[in-house]
Parts: sequence; C-alpha cells; structure tokens
Amino acid sequence: MDQRFSLQGKCAIVTGAAGGIGGATVRAFRDAGAKVAGVDLDAARINADLAVACDVASEGETRAAVERAASTFGSLHILVNAAATRDPTATVTDLDLATWNRVFAVNVGGAYLMSRWAIPHMARAGGGSIIHIASQLGTVGTPGRVAYCATKGALITMAKAMATDHAAQKVRVNTLSPGAVETERMLRFGTMEKAREMLGPKHLLNRLGQPEEIAAAALFLASEAASFMTGANLLVDGGYNAI
Repeated sequence: MDQRFSLQGKCAIVTGAAGGIGGATVRAFRDAGAKVAGVDLDAARINADLAVACDVASEGETRAAVERAASTFGSLHILVNAAATRDPTATVTDLDLATWNRVFAVNVGGAYLMSRWAIPHMARAGGGSIIHIASQLGTVGTPGRVAYCATKGALITMAKAMATDHAAQKVRVNTLSPGAVETERMLRFGTMEKAREMLGPKHLLNRLGQPEEIAAAALFLASEAASFMTGANLLVDGGYNAI
C-alpha cells in the first residue's frame, strides 16, 4: 500500500457501522491498519475492534461512546459520521413534525454531537480528520425526500463551517457525498433489482455504487493522501450531479 493511504497507528470511530457504507468503511480502515470503534444502534451487527451500541441523537450516549473509544485506544484521530435514520417518502405538507425532528436529530444532530466530543481528543493527538457522509441529494432535490435532502445539504455546509473553526487544531473536516449505493436502504424500492432498474439510469455510469467504493473514498479523506483537503465535498456519485 502507498503509505500515504496507510492508517497504521490511527484510531477511528465510524457511526452507522452496522450499515452498508459504515460497515464497508470499518473494514477499509482496519485493512489500512487503524483501530476502529463501530457505533450503531445495532451493535450486534458491528464487526470492529470495538462495538458500541449508541443512539447518535443522544447527548449522553454519544459522549459515552467517544470516551469509551478514546480510553480503549488511547487516542482518537478519525471520525466518520455515517449514521442516518430511515426517512419516509413525503413532502413538507405530509411530514409530521416529530418525524422531521427525528431525521434531523440523527442525520445532523448525530454528526454535531459526535464531533463535539471527538474534536478535543483529536486536538490532543495533534490533529485528525472528520468525514460527514452526505449525499448527492445534498446539492440537488428529488421528489418526496425533503427531510433527507435538507439534512444532507446541512452536513455539507456544516463541514465547511467546522473546517474554518478547527483548522488551527489541525482537524480537517470534509463531506463525502455518494450517489445511490447498493445497501439495505435500496430495498425501499421493493428489491435491489428494482432499485438498479429505477436508479441506475439516473447516474452517468448507468449503475448503483458499491459500499466498498464509498469506503475507498472515505479512506482517502481520512488518510495523509488528503492532507491538503478540508471544507470540501467529495462527490462519488457515478456522475449523478454532472447533468
């Protein structure tokens, strides 16, 4: 491996670690030499050096998760905020306030809370990398996904603001925006084959992405290969946003 992509000696936290993208990111980071704490509501499905059950919308649970990872590993260098809740297909006139608030509490609030607790540890370690998993739908709209689009757009601008706030602490903050990826979320279309049929043609590459392709981009952003990147949004969307 090119040593710029090595995570040897690094310690990472990945939220949403039981999901497709989160799980693939855990594997990629471990393969690159990192010690990884996976955080998810469903800790039984996490395959990491440390599995932590946590609701990322909870102030207390997120603080405990970060402290547990930092104390277990001795330091913290990388945080990937991949946790996202299922959002219903709805417009603002259909969506009830409780559901709207829950989507924001997990998708945006979770990234805020995890970052809040992680940044002091990163600063003590001499710097680090925070990656918010956003979406191609953070920069364009699509029918019936108003809550999802709003939260992913918020993550993109949140990362820019955080990058300005924490550059002096050598903490880089970027977003990674996948296109449609073959994960359990695609089963909202009924079957994966139906998702491929409906969404594949919306991408210039005429297919859905694979979790490992997004994890490879996360590895890049976490590593020294991306040492001059902060406040950026990396689109890995099969050309969805190009047209």
